[in-house]
Amino acid sequence: MIDRSLFENTSTAFTLKSDSELDRAYFLFKMISSEPLVRIGTMATNFALKAHLPVEKLIRATVFDHFCGGVNEEDCLPVIDKLYTEGVCSVLDYSVEGKAEENQFDNALEKILKIINFCDAREAMPIVVFKPSGFGRFILYQKKTEGVALTELEQAEWGRIVDRFDAVCKLAKSKDVEVLIDGEESWMQDAADDLVEEMMRRYNKDVTIVYNTLQLYRWDRFDYLKQLHERANEGGFKIGMKIVRGAYMEKERERALEKGYDSPICESKKVTDDNFNGTLNYILTNLDKISVFIGTHNEASCYLAMELMESLSISKQDNNVWFGQLFGMSDHISFNLAAKGYNVAKYIPFGPVKDVMPYLIRRAEENTSVSGQTSRELTLLKAEKKRRKA
Repeated sequence: MIDRSLFENTSTAFTLKSDSELDRAYFLFKMISSEPLVRIGTMATNFALKAHLPVEKLIRATVFDHFCGGVNEEDCLPVIDKLYTEGVCSVLDYSVEGKAEENQFDNALEKILKIINFCDAREAMPIVVFKPSGFGRFILYQKKTEGVALTELEQAEWGRIVDRFDAVCKLAKSKDVEVLIDGEESWMQDAADDLVEEMMRRYNKDVTIVYNTLQLYRWDRFDYLKQLHERANEGGFKIGMKIVRGAYMEKERERALEKGYDSPICESKKVTDDNFNGTLNYILTNLDKISVFIGTHNEASCYLAMELMESLSISKQDNNVWFGQLFGMSDHISFNLAAKGYNVAKYIPFGPVKDVMPYLIRRAEENTSVSGQTSRELTLLKAEKKRRKA
């Protein structure tokens, strides 16, 4: 039987946090819980950085150090090692966004290759991650998705994107490091899906190395998985899939309204939850062919995964099943799961403070918009502060 009070254990959840770190976390989530404060803070931070005001130390000492591992890989090592003492692995996430030049894409490739080599011989780092748009211009993915013919120059550019994907997956295969490839907006995702599937065909013959991402606030993604499953059975390759609810909901709905097509987003939170849980059930009952990285901060979905694993006699240590949460969030899920012996990894964003700010701002905005997320964090932090005083 699964202990349904598992995630209430704040002693285990915050075992690595000092009293001052606990106070900082409480302060940050209290700030994030106020939408006007997030809006004002975002504007002020953007202005200060653009005006080159000396605010990086302040950002680093507060929001950056809570949600990020450091400014480079070496900077993240103390965080990685500390997490691993409690059985939590790390996924280094180079969270620099919005680049659009070939040399920037080449730099991103070199960064990911360096991280894979960095992971080699480190048990605490079995997984890497990158975004498709980190390796090539968004508009090219969009054109491919929409079936627009590429020019000769664009075809050559697309070839370089394919080569970047292949270089990462090839090295990862040789080092036995798993690769999570993030999902992005629906109007570019088909091209990314096709490319990731090609990498699965090449590198997932015997074990799962390459993972795509299903954003399950989209009502069509479960069907996509079932179709991919058929192709995998025919093609003799394994599927890797990170499942999440999604990160671009407002943008998706606005574009659908503007362009006059049906929104790809599920009609309600309940339908999204049902879609996520149904997909999770499908994957765990087909674990011979599909490996899963369960990227969620939703407690009900985590309990469901544990119950399914128990009923299907899936070992907690089966490498085909991973749980994942973001660094700085949902420690009550990550550390309590790890304490029970499940495979758990934290996404650890890193990069120069200024370059990582768009990521941090999005995190703050998401926490503000997700009903109950921030209040749950605050309740647990408050409970742990009270427990320590007692």
